[in-house]
Amino acid sequence: MIVFGLTAVFMVVEAVGGWLSGSLALLADAGHMLTDVGALGLTLLTAWIARRPADQSKTYGYLRWEILAALTNGAVLFGLAGWVVVEAIGRINHPAPIRGGLFFGVATAGLVVNGVALALLHGDHHDHLNTRGAYLHILGDLLGSVGAVAAAVIVLLTGWTLADPIVSVVLSLLILVGAWRLVRESTDILLEAVPGHISMREVERRMGALPGVTAVHDLHVWTVASGIVAMSGHAVVPDLDAHPGVLNGIRDTLAEMGIRHVTVQLETGSGCEEEADRADGAGGADGAGEAGNAHIHHAGHRH
Repeated sequence: MIVFGLTAVFMVVEAVGGWLSGSLALLADAGHMLTDVGALGLTLLTAWIARRPADQSKTYGYLRWEILAALTNGAVLFGLAGWVVVEAIGRINHPAPIRGGLFFGVATAGLVVNGVALALLHGDHHDHLNTRGAYLHILGDLLGSVGAVAAAVIVLLTGWTLADPIVSVVLSLLILVGAWRLVRESTDILLEAVPGHISMREVERRMGALPGVTAVHDLHVWTVASGIVAMSGHAVVPDLDAHPGVLNGIRDTLAEMGIRHVTVQLETGSGCEEEADRADGAGGADGAGEAGNAHIHHAGHRH
């Protein structure tokens, strides 16, 4: 909330300063701050929504709102970078006069404000994709302020006004890198892709290496929300007496890989796999229930 307030106030300062000084870098940074105000507001809103408990219709709660917000933030960053590049090309073709002193003063103040905002967010942005989106927005602002200060110094010392749009283009390319990572990661989560730090081969190997397990199949690993990795799968364990130990072993070995939400179906014979495949083709959950009637199954859950 403090970062939100700082960004909103200084956005107005930079917009006025950019208009009075004629600096595209300041106007671009003010436009970036405008998206930051929206992004930070969205981050606060979705963080509040995500705290709502799960219910009968949303068993995972509202955690994925933060992923939707992260995807939106990334898309906005793409649009912003494109706008700055277009404006910069226009300035290169038609240079405009710039008041270097005012440009430098506002850019320096922006650097200080963005540095304080980034320091406030630092340390929390690794755990949540939504917070990382806000962090990347402020980081983009900080880079913009660095570039604006550099351009202002060049304009003051040499009068070369093209430094302003050129710096804007360079900074836009840096912003695109962070935006691409944000969009890619949030899209992977929404598509329930395997997390980048998890190897499916390693999951299958570890489960199959446990005493009593003769086969492993139908494995799925996905990210529910930032920091929450889930897994479901089937393991063939012919010896019923070994089932409790196998369940504990699977939970422990997968926890070492960062997978803590585990759902496992234990089967007593290799025929279960064929039956489960037929059940999946016959109609999902209902078919799985029919397979359960034909064989002995144990499901282990860990939250």
